Amino acid sequence: MGDYSKALEFYEKDLEIIQKALPANHPDLANAYSNLGGVYSDMGDYSKALEFYEKSLEIKEKSLPPNHPRFATSYSNIGQVYSDMGDHSKALEFYEKSLEIKEKSLPPNHPRLATSYSNIGQVYNNMGDYSKALEFLKKDLEITKKALPSNHPDLAVSHLNFAACYERMGDYTKALKALENAYQIQQKTFEEGNSAFASTYS
Repeated sequence: MGDYSKALEFYEKDLEIIQKALPANHPDLANAYSNLGGVYSDMGDYSKALEFYEKSLEIKEKSLPPNHPRFATSYSNIGQVYSDMGDHSKALEFYEKSLEIKEKSLPPNHPRLATSYSNIGQVYNNMGDYSKALEFLKKDLEITKKALPSNHPDLAVSHLNFAACYERMGDYTKALKALENAYQIQQKTFEEGNSAFASTYS
């Protein structure tokens, strides 16, 4: 568990300095608010996290052109908070906004696109819409395979997401196969006993 009080203290001082030194709508101020939002999100204080992420977004809306790549980060952060809160429809709304910007600003096989597809796939999985979940998880896996080395941990995570979806569908054969794929990747990357192995079998 992180030392959240120290992180908050550091980022609050950072924010104070930036507020004194820069104009009210400077992009660096957006980053400072976003950093605080991230700490509150990790702490599970979702209302505070949303407050700071929304302040960050508001500054970006005033200081950056529409569809700037930085908006994708804000939308994704807000989507993650709503997902953690169990508000799937709001999570989906913001994840889709993030994806829309990434699709306009990034090459088609960029890993950040894969992250968006994965996020959306997991929301659909949580909503019980397994066909849509698999559709987005497949897009994630396709890009991850093309963009990253064959033993990259993100590739194992992609297979674990498939396993979770198939398990909820009751298709245990496919769930087991996905787990085996994840294990093989993790075996290449980590020594046995590493926490990554624990996540495969939990």
